[in-house]
Amino acid sequence: MKSAGRIKTLFALHLLLMVYSTSGILSKLAAGVDFLSFDFCILYGGVLCLLGFYAIGWQQILKKLPLTTAFSNKAVTIVWGIIWGALFFFEPITLPKAVGALLIIAGVVLFSHADGQEMSDVRE
Repeated sequence: MKSAGRIKTLFALHLLLMVYSTSGILSKLAAGVDFLSFDFCILYGGVLCLLGFYAIGWQQILKKLPLTTAFSNKAVTIVWGIIWGALFFFEPITLPKAVGALLIIAGVVLFSHADGQEMSDVRE
């Protein structure tokens, strides 16, 4: 895959993972309302819609990226969880969470870079 195409695909993957992680917001909100109430059904309906969108998008990403690359990038959803927790539920971002998030991001970048180099070595 050419470099620009790979960057576009990785960007699309990370947007998709961000959408996937938002299902956790709706799920947590649904946990705070009465089971099977109107609000509960709407929130869980939103979760199902987001997960359906994610499933279709994930299949499209897998057509363009190696499975190892796609799965290694899924770890970024933990970082999104930290961000969403702080923004929507006012959960503190502690030093250990921040360090963990940085380690996850570093690992994903290193793995993706190594996987990209390995793919270019195969083509040569």
